[in-house]
Amino acid sequence: MKSSRIVTTAIALSFTFALLLPGSVAADPGKNLSIACGTPLTAGEVERIAYLSDVSTLHGEGLERLESAVERHHQITTILVSHHDWRGLFSIGLDAVEHEAVMPLQRDPAAFTNRSWSNSVSYELLRRYLTNIHAEFTGAPTDPAWSNYYLLTRQCDISPARVAMAGYNAHLTVDLAYTVATATTQPVDIPDFYKIVDSIATKGGSIVSDTKAEYGADLGPLWRFYFVGEGLDRLAGNSEPSQLLLRAADSGYNTITLTNGFALQNPYTKAGTEQEIDALWRTTDVALDALARLGGL
Repeated sequence: MKSSRIVTTAIALSFTFALLLPGSVAADPGKNLSIACGTPLTAGEVERIAYLSDVSTLHGEGLERLESAVERHHQITTILVSHHDWRGLFSIGLDAVEHEAVMPLQRDPAAFTNRSWSNSVSYELLRRYLTNIHAEFTGAPTDPAWSNYYLLTRQCDISPARVAMAGYNAHLTVDLAYTVATATTQPVDIPDFYKIVDSIATKGGSIVSDTKAEYGADLGPLWRFYFVGEGLDRLAGNSEPSQLLLRAADSGYNTITLTNGFALQNPYTKAGTEQEIDALWRTTDVALDALARLGGL
């Protein structure tokens, strides 16, 4: 199928779901913050996670601030995983690649052309996630894509791999694009961008093994789904969502995200790009749900 038809189909379907779903999710004062498909956290642990995820209490700049944020996230992950709380299904993979892929590069003074940019982009991506964790554990509103993830973490009858996929969708589709923009990424930064994402891709085995060991969820299809497009054949009977993911497989998901990040920096394309990003994660989520139902997760 030609690329123009792929994009048209994807965007049309995406806007349909955008109309059906709210643009923001209000706080739920009645939600039990101590449990999401696992054993209950203590009140002290809930409070601890709320503190650790409060980015307003982080200090310093550059690598120092990034190191602090990564350590805080590690502590959050440890608490969630110790309870097999499903809100940790994404955190466990992120924690693995932060320690095995991202931080070794960030600590290498020769790794990047622009160390200031590399520190900024890695911190901002983690900051966005921590901000949504903080909202989740204080009962505040979360961003729509993360609201979808946290909603799924409380549906204990579905595949935990499906839940994790919602987290990676929010992270890669939404947060990374906005991070590229916030870090004022320039064309000269493109090689450094791909150095980071390529390092993460090569460490994908830790995401798969750690998640399977702690949660019994096989994320192998997830990782191959995003990075090599595997699993699209399972969506053969679901043509609409599969067209979007075929586009992603053809172009490379990170390339689409990078392009959207640049477009967000342009005042003439920002509004349209925001709509496209919102539509993209929603349509991707529909496709992932279809993949899960077909036994792909």
